[in-house]
Amino acid sequence: MTQRGEVPDFLHGCGLPAAWAGLPQWRILETGFGFGLNFLATWAAWRADPHRPVLLHFVATEAQPVSAADLLRAGSARPGLAPLAQELSRQWWGLLPGLHRLRFDDGHVLLTLCLGDWQAQLRQQRQQLTVDSVYLHDLPQDGRPQRHPAPAGLPGLPGLKAVAACCRRGTRLASRCSTVRDALVQCGFTLHPAPGSDAQRDMLHAVYHPHWQPRTMRPAAAPATPGECMVIGGGIAGAATAASLARRGWQLRVLDQAAAPAAGASGLPAGIFAPHVSADDSLLSRLSRSGVRSTLEQARWRLREGLDWSHCGVLEHRADARPGLPARWSDGPGADGRQSAAHAALGALAQSGLPANASVCWHPQAGWIRPARLVAALLAQPGIRWQGACRVARLRRVQAPGAGHTAWQALDAQGRVLAQAPTVVIAAGAGSLELLEHRWPLQPVRGQVSWGLHGDPAAPLLPFPVNGHGHLVPRFPLGDDAQGPCAWVMGATFERGVEQMPPAPADVQAAHASHWARLQTLLPRMAPPLESAFAAARADAGLAAPARAAQSWAAVRCTAPDRLPIVGPVDAAALPGLWVCSAMGARGLTLALLCGELLAARLQGEPLPIEHRLAKALDSGRM
Repeated sequence: MTQRGEVPDFLHGCGLPAAWAGLPQWRILETGFGFGLNFLATWAAWRADPHRPVLLHFVATEAQPVSAADLLRAGSARPGLAPLAQELSRQWWGLLPGLHRLRFDDGHVLLTLCLGDWQAQLRQQRQQLTVDSVYLHDLPQDGRPQRHPAPAGLPGLPGLKAVAACCRRGTRLASRCSTVRDALVQCGFTLHPAPGSDAQRDMLHAVYHPHWQPRTMRPAAAPATPGECMVIGGGIAGAATAASLARRGWQLRVLDQAAAPAAGASGLPAGIFAPHVSADDSLLSRLSRSGVRSTLEQARWRLREGLDWSHCGVLEHRADARPGLPARWSDGPGADGRQSAAHAALGALAQSGLPANASVCWHPQAGWIRPARLVAALLAQPGIRWQGACRVARLRRVQAPGAGHTAWQALDAQGRVLAQAPTVVIAAGAGSLELLEHRWPLQPVRGQVSWGLHGDPAAPLLPFPVNGHGHLVPRFPLGDDAQGPCAWVMGATFERGVEQMPPAPADVQAAHASHWARLQTLLPRMAPPLESAFAAARADAGLAAPARAAQSWAAVRCTAPDRLPIVGPVDAAALPGLWVCSAMGARGLTLALLCGELLAARLQGEPLPIEHRLAKALDSGRM
C-alpha cells in the first residue's frame, strides 16, 4: 500500500485534466489504492474542472485495504482533500475480498475497488473494462503492489499483462516504478520522456500502442451513446433504470398503465432493505451486499431520514436456527469489524426480547424505506418525463424516418403509438411477460402484507425491523411529521402463479392468519400489542373493519426460475435496442437500484458495478 507525497504527478503524467475535457466519461485504473490519495486528488481535479466529463470512473486494485481511520488521517493531511477524505471514509465499510462500487457527487464519480487477488479480478473484468489512464505502482512478479522495487528480470510482467488487457490504443500510463520499463515495452506500451520538473522527470510516461492487434473479449456491439430511451414500468425497477441513465445524459420517457408512479408492487406501505447471508456466501448473498450499498447511497441523496426511510439496522431472526455467516468470516481481514457487529447483535437481541439463545444476525447497513417515495424521488431527476395512464400492449420495431437507424414504438391495444425511441427498457414487473411475448418462463407471484395504525404514537416500540420468518417494520410515519400517526407492516406471502387482484376475502383472511402466526415466532414481544388488530381483521375481512384493525395490501410481483433479476439485452442480434430490467421478486428494495446501474454500465460500455460473474448470472442470456 503506497503513500506518496507527489500525488498530482500521476494525474498530470496521464495528461489530466486536459485529456478528459468535454467527454461523456473517463476511466482510470490504479494498481494499488493505498490511502486513496491519488483518487482524492483526481476527484478534486474533476470537481474543479468546468470541462470535466459527465462520469469519472476510478477503478483501483488493493490486496489489503487500510482502515477507515488511516484513510481519513492520510487524506486530511493534504490541503483541500480533507472534505473528500471524509466522504470516502463514510463509505469505507463492508470491504470483503471482491469488487465494491462506491459512488460520490450524486453518482457522477464512481470508485470501483478490486480487493484481494486483483489480477484475477482484472482478468475477469476485462470483458467490459476499458480504461483511458493508468496509475501504475510497483508490481513485483506476483503482481501485488508493494513499496519496494521488484526482483531482477522482467518485474511485474504478469501484472502488466493484466493491466494491458484493460487498455485501449492511446491509453496513457504514469508510474514511478523504473524497473518495469522493459516489461511495459513487451506488453505493448511506448515510452515517452517526462517533461517538466525534476520530480516529473522521475516519472515513467507511456502510451499503449502495440504493433500487434490485441485479442479482446469485449462485447462486439459498440457502446451506446446518450440519447432517447423509453422505460416501460413506473415501479422501482423502472425508476432506478431511468435515474441511472438520466445521470449519464439520456432523455427518458417512463410509461406506465397507472396514473401515478409506484402503483404496483412498489406501492408497499413500507419495506426492508437488508443483505442476504448464507453459510456458503452464495451468489445472492454477494449480490445483495452490493445492492444494499446502492440503496443506502440513493436514500441518503434523495430521501428524508426518519420520514421516508431509516438507516436503523435490521435484526435477522433465524427461527429455524439455520447457519448464517460463513465460518471463515470469524477471522482474517476485517475480523475486528465483524466482532463489533457481533456485539451489536447482542444488543439488538436484548432489545428485541428474544431468548438469549436465539439464532440472530445484526445488519447495521440496513433499514426500512417507503418505496413509493423513493420511486418519486428517482423519477424527479432531470431528463425524465413521466407518461402515466398509458398501457403498452406491445412493442414494434420500425425504421426511424431520416435517422438511418431503427426505433422502437410502444403501442396500445388499439395499435396507437404511445411513444418511440431507439432504445427501450422493459421494467414492468409482472407485465413484462406480455411485452416479452412470453419468450421466457417468468412467473407472477402475488404478495400480501398486513399493516395498520398504532393506537399510541408515543408507545415504546422496537426501533428497528426484524426479518427472517417473514418481516416486521414495527414503526414508520405515515405522513410528513415524525411525531404524527405511525404504522406497522408485517409480511409477506409468496403466492406463486397467482395474479388475481384484488385478492378474494378468503385469501385476505388467510394472509392475516399467516402473518399473525409468523409474528408470534418472529418477534413474540410484538404479538400482544397487535393481537387485537389481527383479531379484528380476521373477523371483519371484506367488511368495514374497525379503525385499528389490520389492513391488507397486495400486489403481483415477477420472478425468474432461479429467483434472480434479469438485466441485459433481450436479444442483441435480432432485437437491437431492446433491454430488460425485471424479475426483482421480493427483493426490489435491495436489488433494483444496483440493477439500474448495471444496465446503464452495460449499455454504455462502462466498468461494471459488480463482478463479471455476478453480472453474467443476471444476464438475460441465461434465459
